[in-house]
Amino acid sequence: MSEMPAETAQGYRVPSVQQFSIFLENRVGRLLEVLQAFDDAIDVQLHSIAVMDSSDYAVVRTIPDNTDAARILLREKGIAFAEHDLLVVETDEDHPLSDLCEHLLRVEINILFLYPIMSDNPLAAGARIALCVDENEFAGQILLRKGYRLYGAEDLR
Repeated sequence: MSEMPAETAQGYRVPSVQQFSIFLENRVGRLLEVLQAFDDAIDVQLHSIAVMDSSDYAVVRTIPDNTDAARILLREKGIAFAEHDLLVVETDEDHPLSDLCEHLLRVEINILFLYPIMSDNPLAAGARIALCVDENEFAGQILLRKGYRLYGAEDLR
């Protein structure tokens, strides 16, 4: 678990994970095909999935444990996708989601979307959420200062 940000030449870098937004035509069985492709892959598993549906298409947001393997898999299958850095934050009794929202509101950071992380981690004391904000570094630093745990990609394996 990443409790303190890593120091870089530009300052501190907070832990983050890579999200893949997969774009699918909205037709019966298309999501199943994508999930089966991940099931069949030996070197990549999904830690989270959220589906946003509309009449013509769906956006499937996923967090894989191996971004390189996920990228190769999606390209080989001809599936359109985009990548985005997210924060993964642990919430618990002492650090609830409502407080997290309040801390970010106070520094005028917008939450664009969030969704739960599915994978089991025996070291996690509370629920973990994937959090997309308009300023990852600043938000991560604020949350670390307020005692929240942030997870990097290596922590999800």
